[in-house]
Amino acid sequence: MRELGYEVREPAQEHSGVPDLWRRRSPDILIYLDVSLAVTRRRDRPGWPQFLWEAQQSRLAHARQHCDCYLLTDDLAPEEVCRRVLAFLSVDR
Repeated sequence: MRELGYEVREPAQEHSGVPDLWRRRSPDILIYLDVSLAVTRRRDRPGWPQFLWEAQQSRLAHARQHCDCYLLTDDLAPEEVCRRVLAFLSVDR
């Protein structure tokens, strides 16, 4: 996305107890990329404990509720995620 000229930020919301930490950067658009625990484990964290994943989901709930675009990435390659986000961004707002 950066290579295409978009300013992209990751607020590390999943590490914070501040529900609306993502708002502090005043994003024009909030895109929420989600992944299930099973796919998280398959992709790069085989031993990722369920209680940590659930804690992150809880910390991310506010961002998920207020996002402009929600995308479950479980069955998507990175290129497809990018394509779908770009399609969302190309829609007139």
